[in-house]
Amino acid sequence: MRGPARRLLIDNDWAGDPDGLLALAHHLLSSDRVDGVTSSLTSPMFPGAESGAARGIEAARALIAIAAPEFAGRTAAGAEGAGGGPSEASRLIVDAARRDDPLPLTIVCAGPLTNVAAALAEDPSIAARARLVWVGGSVGDVFEYNRDTDREAAAAVFATEIAIEQYPLETYRACTFSLAELEAELTRTAVGGAVWDAFTALEIPTRFPVGEVWHLGDSLPLLATSLAAGDPPSAPRVVHTEVDFRLIVGDMAAKFALHDRRLAGAPTH
Repeated sequence: MRGPARRLLIDNDWAGDPDGLLALAHHLLSSDRVDGVTSSLTSPMFPGAESGAARGIEAARALIAIAAPEFAGRTAAGAEGAGGGPSEASRLIVDAARRDDPLPLTIVCAGPLTNVAAALAEDPSIAARARLVWVGGSVGDVFEYNRDTDREAAAAVFATEIAIEQYPLETYRACTFSLAELEAELTRTAVGGAVWDAFTALEIPTRFPVGEVWHLGDSLPLLATSLAAGDPPSAPRVVHTEVDFRLIVGDMAAKFALHDRRLAGAPTH
């Protein structure tokens, strides 16, 4: 595997939809260097949302212990409410952006932009020192969870000069996976099994009935980071409408299986 091309700061509502934890494990087992993991609020529609950021960072830490016990980065929970001010999470983002490092910083967010907005408000200059890859928003005027959980934060971030690669609802909703196939694949491995346990423990709001498929949109930033085919886009704002979802799920399955082989002391080549 090649060396890291960038540093990552990964932010998500880890106590919400468990596809975020699946993506986190995939990032941790990929080539880019994860320097920090932060947790944002969960929507009030989820049970226990009042402590979603705190519970989320504990879920992330538990997964990190399985997927990357050698992890040396920092973890922090963000504000528990929309429009929240400075927090441990936002300060971690600011610190990462200010740090002198030969690797450029990419902030990966697949949840509300609360922590990113607070960091940019604390130090607007970091907009020039980082790139944001966000799963959220929509092309049409429809409800979208990540944007609408904290609309003020999303508007504030887009009003800055930070470079943004965006995977909107119309793109990520196309990234579906059969639940039967997902269970069969994840329960083969230690990391996948931990994510599947989180999935089965999640209390899904009744407004989101679960059928036989699940969306894995939180994994799309892998295509702009470790699985990127080339340099970042030169345009300051890019909306992705077409993605190679097969590459993501194939790479995820292989890396989870190889991780198990390394744990067992078996050769991986």
